[in-house]
Amino acid sequence: MIYKLIINNKVEEMAQLEPFIEQVSEAFGIAPDIVFQLNLALDEALSNSVNYAYGADGEGEIVLEASKDGEDIVFRLIDCGSPFDPTEEGKEVDITSSAEERPIGGLGIFLIKQMMDEVSYERQDDKNILIMKKKA
Repeated sequence: MIYKLIINNKVEEMAQLEPFIEQVSEAFGIAPDIVFQLNLALDEALSNSVNYAYGADGEGEIVLEASKDGEDIVFRLIDCGSPFDPTEEGKEVDITSSAEERPIGGLGIFLIKQMMDEVSYERQDDKNILIMKKKA
């Protein structure tokens, strides 16, 4: 079964994420410590899409799908915004530098990669698809 959350790129619509994760967690029997990690990673991923996919004044739809594949819970975050591959080489963040020395950006993607077991990106039919997997 695939669960879907569909929102517009409005910050206030992100409030729908937590109830969505609760629904998916109950359906798939996900442990509370994993739910905490999912909340952090998915909030960051959705926030990036809401804030940046469609530009400052653009409007668009964002879809978050959740499904189970064996032991993996698979989340697919889909938007029709500007192409952006957060997994691309060279976008790694330097966590050894102090906050003052570090360029802005990249920590959210770093967090997502730390919380999820696998993160990949596809561009299909003019859509960004960020695929995040977590063992349940």
